[in-house]
Amino acid sequence: MTAAEAGPEISAAAVTVVGGGLAGCEAALQLARRGVAVRLVEMRPARSTPAHRSALLGELVCTNSFKSEDPANAHGQLKREMRAMGSVLLASADRARVAAGSALAVDRNVFAAMMTEAVSSHPLIDLAREECPVLPEGPAVVATGPLTSDALSSSIAAALGEGGLSFFDAIAPIVDGESVDRTIAFEAGRFGEDADYLNCPLDGDEYGAFLEALREADVYEGHDWEGVPYFEGCLPIEVMAARGKDTLRFGPMKPIGLVDPRTGRRPWAVVQLRREDRAGQMWNMVGFQTRLRTGEQRRVFGMIPGLAGAEFLRWGSIHRNSYLNFPGCLTAHGSLKERPELIFAGQLTGVEGYTESAASGILAGVNLARIVSGKEPVVPPATTMSGALLRYLGETEPQRFQPMNSNWGLVEPLPDRIRDKHAKRAALARRAQADFESWMEEHDLILIPEAPAVTAGD
Repeated sequence: MTAAEAGPEISAAAVTVVGGGLAGCEAALQLARRGVAVRLVEMRPARSTPAHRSALLGELVCTNSFKSEDPANAHGQLKREMRAMGSVLLASADRARVAAGSALAVDRNVFAAMMTEAVSSHPLIDLAREECPVLPEGPAVVATGPLTSDALSSSIAAALGEGGLSFFDAIAPIVDGESVDRTIAFEAGRFGEDADYLNCPLDGDEYGAFLEALREADVYEGHDWEGVPYFEGCLPIEVMAARGKDTLRFGPMKPIGLVDPRTGRRPWAVVQLRREDRAGQMWNMVGFQTRLRTGEQRRVFGMIPGLAGAEFLRWGSIHRNSYLNFPGCLTAHGSLKERPELIFAGQLTGVEGYTESAASGILAGVNLARIVSGKEPVVPPATTMSGALLRYLGETEPQRFQPMNSNWGLVEPLPDRIRDKHAKRAALARRAQADFESWMEEHDLILIPEAPAVTAGD
């Protein structure tokens, strides 16, 4: 008998979910769909953060892209596993989608509204708009993200018995699409796959001048982030520029697969803009997260061909990003070792990326529902993308632990070697999906989508 046939377990008392971001929303709905009453605590708008701009749940503060949906891509496979579990992120993203080639990108305002409605309308979820200054008592999921308040951070540090690790993320500027010079910038995707990006081409001299200006530009300084390492996947553009003259040209400004229609040749370098909204009014400078001062962003980024007269709708900025030493402090399912019913989820645990954070929230919600009903927590096999990511978090040497995105290098290798890269990834994806579905069935995790809610105590 599946969980859907048996009906959800019913919790006599509400559990707590702290944080209304992607992981917190996923955890709350997984619990509620299993008949567990939830008190979801979100401090906004009573108290905001340097990165958030609204009181909506699931607000995206960095990119509006959830990356590839191709199952042969690690991010695509993670999405398939999330869809199998009824991800609210993906259901909302489907309704808020904007054109972005093979990537799943959304209108961030529509997306956050969808997330807020899905969570706040559920009869078993009580949304409390207040700060949670200490770790809650009783069963709980803590998914407060990289901008956890100072008070709660202190409470977490005390519970762990050692300080967490921290670094800083920077976010990229957004420009007004109508202000981009379309006689220079051209629509195209790499290798002709799609035309959902605007490309600003640079020749060798333009690239050299831009690089020199970027290296000399003034940045926001502050003792809070001096000497703190950045996650490699989110380096500020000026930090990359300082590493060498070709770092950007072989990184976010790589021209591979693009042809400038004005010259019929590949540019020396290119800055790509990705649409932020359905109407194409807002465009994100891909890979241009930065801590440059606002005036310097206007000056330096205005040197990019096509952006001389660009109107910047959002300037790049820097914000704190903290995460826990998962392998040194937490159990395999992400709880305190002495409190298996207190589970951490989301970016706070050391996963890096929107879908990774949401996937960890799904698993946290599933496991807390199991714990309050007297069952043991479960973790997907390491042949799956979500299981491999959890294994990395739990088994990495604590002194070497750093945040991680989903990637095929995390999963168990295939028994037989496949030399062709694409064939290998396709085989990994097939195995991952089959193993994930078997794992769900084995542990009665399959629920009927949109099942009628059950009120606690009925």
